[in-house]
Amino acid sequence: MSFSEIGLTQELADTVAKLGYDVPTPIQSQAIPLALQGKDILACAQTGTGKTAAFLLPTIETLKHSRARHRMPSAVILIPTRELATQVYDNFVSYSAGTGLKAISIVGGEIISIQERILKRGVDILIATPGRLIDLFERGKLILTNIKVVVIDEADRMLDMGFMPDVDKILAYMPKLRQTLMFSATLSPEVKRISQSYQLQPCEIKISRSAKTAETIEQSIVRLNEMEKRIALRKVLKSNPSIDPTVVFCNRKKDVDILTKSLQRHKFSAQALHGDMDQRSRNETLENFRKGNYRILVTTDVAARGIDVSGITLVVNFDVPIHEEDYVHRIGRTGRAGKNGNAIMFVTKTEDKKLKRIESLIKHTIKEIKIDLNVVMEEDEPTEKVLGFGRIIPPFMLVDPLKFLA
Repeated sequence: MSFSEIGLTQELADTVAKLGYDVPTPIQSQAIPLALQGKDILACAQTGTGKTAAFLLPTIETLKHSRARHRMPSAVILIPTRELATQVYDNFVSYSAGTGLKAISIVGGEIISIQERILKRGVDILIATPGRLIDLFERGKLILTNIKVVVIDEADRMLDMGFMPDVDKILAYMPKLRQTLMFSATLSPEVKRISQSYQLQPCEIKISRSAKTAETIEQSIVRLNEMEKRIALRKVLKSNPSIDPTVVFCNRKKDVDILTKSLQRHKFSAQALHGDMDQRSRNETLENFRKGNYRILVTTDVAARGIDVSGITLVVNFDVPIHEEDYVHRIGRTGRAGKNGNAIMFVTKTEDKKLKRIESLIKHTIKEIKIDLNVVMEEDEPTEKVLGFGRIIPPFMLVDPLKFLA
C-alpha cells in the first residue's frame, strides 16, 4: 500500500515520496489510518520501525489547516532525551514542507529566553522534554488549553528516567477531549497504567522491530578480560583507517569519560558524548563528529539516539549492551546505504549470558576473532611493556593495580 492509500492526502504523500519513502512500514500502515480517525493509540514499537513518521505524519495532516496562535500550540510531542527531540524536529521540518506549520524543540540546556520569544510568536507543534515544558508552563509562557493532539514517545524510557511524574502533571494541564498517541518499546504494567489514566479506549498496536542485522555489517566478538579491553580497543582503532569515523559504546556515563581520556592520552582523536554534558556541548560534539573534526565518538546508548552520521565504518561495543535490542541499534550506526561496515564486541566471561541473548535475538552466531596482545604498538612502547604470560601490562600496575581500572 502507498501512503495515500492509508489516508494521507496526495500532497503529503508526494512530500514523503520525495524523501525516498514509497511504502509505509508496518507501524505506519497500522497507526496512521487510526490516528487520522482521531482515535487514541497505544503502540508497542521500537526505534527503527518508522514510528516517528507514524505519529508525525497524521499530526501534520490533522493540523495543516490550523494556524499558530500566541503561546497556544495545538499539539505536544513529549520526548525523553534532547537528541531524540532534535531528531523528531528535523523530521518534522522535512515532512511539513509546504504546509506552513511551525514547530519548536524545547529542551533543557538551551537558552530559555529564545524559546520564550518563539512561543510568543506562535507555533503549532511543541516537541519537548518534560522538565523544560513544565518550566515554561509555570513561568506563564505557555498555554495548553488548545491542545488537540498529544504524543508520548518512548514511554518506557520516560519511566526508566523518572519522567513519568512530570508527564502526569503535563497531561493534567491539558483538555480531556484530545487525542493521545503513546509509543513504547514495551507494554509494561506501568505503561498500561498511564494509558488507562489518560487514553480513551485506545487501539493497541504491537510491532516487533526486525532483529535482522544488515548483511553489509561484518560482526565479530573478542573474548578477553576486563584489564585487556583498553589495549584491545587501541589495536582495533589502529587497524581501522585513520580518517574513517568510529563509534565506541559503553554502558555507563562514567566509563565514557574514563575511556575517552585514555584514548586521548594515546593520541587518538576521540570525544565523549553522554547525558551529563550540557546541551550546547552535546550539540557541538555531534556537529564536530559529523564534520570529521575528530574520528572517534565514545558514547552511551541514550546519548547515541540522535546520532545520524554517514560514513561510520566501525562500531565497537566496549561493553556488551545490557538489553539485547540495543545491540541491533548500536551496530546499525554502520553498514548503511549499501556500504560495508564492521562491528566488534568485547566479551568477558561474565557476559556470556548477554551474548547468548543477543545471538538468540538476531538468530546468528557471531564469529570470534583474536587480537594479538603480544604485539606492542609504537605509541604504547614508552609506557607499556610485555611482562609475563604474554600480556601487555603497564608498569604502574606493579605499584597501584587500581589505576589501570580507573
